[in-house]
Amino acid sequence: MHIDPLYGTVEEIAEAVRLNEVSAEDMATLALQAVDAINPRLAAFTDVTTDRALAEATEVDAMLARGEALPPLAGVPVAVKNLYDVAGVTTRAGSKINRDNPPADVDAALVARLKKAGALLIGTLNMDEYAFGFTGENAHDGACRNPHATDHMTGGSSAGAGAAIAAAMVAATLGTDTNGSIRVPASFCGVFGLKPTYGALSRAGVVPLSSSLDHTGPLARSARDLALLFDVLRDAPMTAPGPSPTMRELDKGADGLRIAVAGGWFREKGFPEARAAVETVAKALDVSDEVELPEAGRARAAAYVLTAAEGGAYHLERLRERAADFDPDTRDRFLAGALTPSAWVTEAQRFRRWFRDRVSALFETHDVILAPATPCHAPKIGQKTFVLDGEEVPTRPNIGLYTQPISFIGLPVVAVPVWLDGARLPIGVQVIAAPGREDLALRVAAQLEEDGIASAPVASII
Repeated sequence: MHIDPLYGTVEEIAEAVRLNEVSAEDMATLALQAVDAINPRLAAFTDVTTDRALAEATEVDAMLARGEALPPLAGVPVAVKNLYDVAGVTTRAGSKINRDNPPADVDAALVARLKKAGALLIGTLNMDEYAFGFTGENAHDGACRNPHATDHMTGGSSAGAGAAIAAAMVAATLGTDTNGSIRVPASFCGVFGLKPTYGALSRAGVVPLSSSLDHTGPLARSARDLALLFDVLRDAPMTAPGPSPTMRELDKGADGLRIAVAGGWFREKGFPEARAAVETVAKALDVSDEVELPEAGRARAAAYVLTAAEGGAYHLERLRERAADFDPDTRDRFLAGALTPSAWVTEAQRFRRWFRDRVSALFETHDVILAPATPCHAPKIGQKTFVLDGEEVPTRPNIGLYTQPISFIGLPVVAVPVWLDGARLPIGVQVIAAPGREDLALRVAAQLEEDGIASAPVASII
């Protein structure tokens, strides 16, 4: 099923609405029709906000009729992970327990910014329960399916956020990323994802998993869209019409940037496709330098300790009162976290400072570091194990091998989708920058997109 206007980028749709080539009402209707036709096959959406989307579209069209300047996302269909509060919708957070809660009174801060920017909210999206998972297999709402191959995972926890874009049901989504939950679905679903610097975007109105690791961020089908969305979400001064502040930086490309490939941990354990994707990107950028993030494996372990301990503490009352209503896998990890010795948490935080200092030193000599986003293409739904370096290991925890050490210290990352020759599925590469330098990671991502190395085609299976 092909709906041409929805195949455009965020930037293209907003321009078409501004020029009155398509109405906002038409965009809302097309998106709602796409969800109705496609979502039963993918389980990407959990709630569809039809009345709200059409009302927002009416507001945009009325502004245009009055001759008013339109905001930067006017008429663009979007959706958000159901971890975000949406006024009038119960924030499930992927759980059974939260369904008993009343609907949210107000939008989360970033949802409100999307509305202010003229976006049309189509609905909320499927996810791993309480954002504690990498597969997108939800015990309550069903497994979210990869639009490029529906017997494969989307990745998680922002599962529907990746699938909804890859299937062209919406043009942009909001996800969250604690240990890789934006970057993993971006890799498996073949879309662009931005995990900004820790704290760069508001988490107000978002259900937490691990407060010292949680990030919010967008997913889209182009690097330019990510730049525009980042500026909208951080409420940067905008000049309309025209590129946003970060978008204007993208024209500089990757020329002059000091780029290296991450070695050590990031060359180990992964499948051949993970290494091939990084090599493809490095070759395109003429990168020969290699750096090593010291003790990256230990950083991953420390991230696990903090995630489980903070998540277990947050959910402790629910664990005591309604343990049977959790997904068993999620419940057991939260229980383990609640029982984590405080000495382990202290040691993890102490190591975090050490790791941050060592990695910061790498950015004194390099601007950007490249690393795999996932160790493999998307596994099949229900696949419990895979083989890494000759050892059979559990699938779910090991999908985040390469993402966890990066979010552990809050670095900004753009996940770019790479399609290797003959591959049925995409795989992502992390473009990593120093804190506050999202612009550099986005410049590299935009260069790779312009050169045809990274791309986010709409899934042909739809």
